[in-house]
Amino acid sequence: MRVFVSAGEPSGDHHAACLVRALRERHPDVECIGLGGPGLAAAGATLLADMTALAVMWFGRALLNLPRFVELARRAERSFIDRRPDVVVVVDFPGFHWWLAWRAKRHGIPVVFYCPPQIWAWGSWRVGKLRRLVDHVLAALPFEHDWFTAHGVRSTLVGHPFFDAPPPRRAPDGAVPLLLLLPGSRRQEIDANLGSLLEAARKVRGRIAAVRVVVGALHERHAALIAARAGTDVEIVAGRSRELMTEAAAAIAVSGSVSLELLSARVPTVIVYRISRLAYVVQSFFRHARWITLVNLLAVDDPIGPVRPVWRAPVGVPAADPAALFPEYLAVDDPAPRVADHVVGWLADPAARLRTVERLDAVARGVERPGSAARAADAVLAIARGTTAAVPPPARRSGRRAA
Repeated sequence: MRVFVSAGEPSGDHHAACLVRALRERHPDVECIGLGGPGLAAAGATLLADMTALAVMWFGRALLNLPRFVELARRAERSFIDRRPDVVVVVDFPGFHWWLAWRAKRHGIPVVFYCPPQIWAWGSWRVGKLRRLVDHVLAALPFEHDWFTAHGVRSTLVGHPFFDAPPPRRAPDGAVPLLLLLPGSRRQEIDANLGSLLEAARKVRGRIAAVRVVVGALHERHAALIAARAGTDVEIVAGRSRELMTEAAAAIAVSGSVSLELLSARVPTVIVYRISRLAYVVQSFFRHARWITLVNLLAVDDPIGPVRPVWRAPVGVPAADPAALFPEYLAVDDPAPRVADHVVGWLADPAARLRTVERLDAVARGVERPGSAARAADAVLAIARGTTAAVPPPARRSGRRAA
């Protein structure tokens, strides 16, 4: 059996690697080939190219890399012809993966989307494209599985790969609290947000002197980039963010799937994402979720719904929605003062921090279901054999209401 797997960014590479390992455990002779990064290669897949170096967001940046994406799609299609796979599995990264799915479909190869695009939150009109190009989605979160099913998409709830590992064990609180800064996994995220994270940390230190500030970088290249901008006031640690979460008293993070790791580690966190005024207006017309942070969406019963469009970005930074479990700032102007207020509130008042941790624990216990990769592998193998993906979903437990 041959499975083509494609992942386009570091988190997707992690999820794809977990899937490949689970496939090989169930079917030792399976041949996995595709596009991805070092994690996928280490799991035993043969890579046509490293896609993770091209992880970009927003139309303009994608357009600049268009020739490279076209070439990768052509190489993948050539592989479909020369070494026809039984199934193509694409992981997140929808812009490129729409192209790949179209090419697979025109050769009659079934397509599975693992950790599918968040079209329930952004541009829900794309559900028609999803039904047309994808045979089955393997949904990571309960509310998105319900949304896909309600919109006529074949979906199996497998759970989120970040919860496959046991929750990290908290290190004992140190004498000096650790504030963890997570500036994102893409260069453009670091460029846009690092200054706000560092300024917020500086303001926290101005009010609570005994704070250890650590920036968690994805790898050494990002660490060097951050060091050039951060100076000597903070520590920079590469490749150990999950370990640092077990020590952190609080965190400031750029919005992304890292919020689920912070939930698993029960770290009170403020979410930041800086965008331009034009992007702020545009996103308000396409967003269909109350918040941009997955943790906040998991903590309520009605996470999906249209956002009121705006024609002008706000001046200044409005206060965070008090209903959000992780205070979040999708901001044009610098949110550092407001971000620092949240962190100081947690660090200066242990009882307030404990209340937040307890709310995080209630939500986490409701969604933590180890075995996502195993369930996904069972579904992929069933589809490759031409049978229905009859995989028992992870048992659902209550927890959101308690939050």
